[in-house]
Amino acid sequence: MAAADLKALIREIPDFPKPGIGFKDITTVLKDAGAFRQTVQLMADPFRDDKVDAVVGVESRGFILGAPIAYELGCGFVLVRKAGKLPSDTISTTYQLEYGTDTLEIHTDAISPGQRVLIVDDLLATGGTISAAADLVRKLSGEIVGFSFFVELKFLKGRERLKGYRVHSLVVYDSE
Repeated sequence: MAAADLKALIREIPDFPKPGIGFKDITTVLKDAGAFRQTVQLMADPFRDDKVDAVVGVESRGFILGAPIAYELGCGFVLVRKAGKLPSDTISTTYQLEYGTDTLEIHTDAISPGQRVLIVDDLLATGGTISAAADLVRKLSGEIVGFSFFVELKFLKGRERLKGYRVHSLVVYDSE
């Protein structure tokens, strides 16, 4: 199954979560065992030779994809969560949203200095959340080998916030 086949399985929900937004619903891919397996493999493939030590998954759909990608790559999996959700000592970063701010956290012992890290999420849109996750990895002195996304909304220019890094997106939407 190619990326184009996976794109055809993604359901678009008009006007969700607010008018004018065409939400890309990946649950239609996740419920299909073969499509889900292929998505994980294709998201992992570009990084198989990079000696990744840990995959970082960003809450919450990044967990769904990140954990099996870590399994595929034979490495550990690290959670990045919203503030107050992790049980042990954390560091945090606050980032700008369209109307306010949000905070992400990671355990202080989740990444050791020099560990090679792949950051995974389901969607690259404006790049705010994923840039915040990268900031956390850098604060722990991890080495970011790249980013892997299932879907990229290219017209929102999130990739520009990840300049200097390798970015892999399986399915790309050039326009709304």
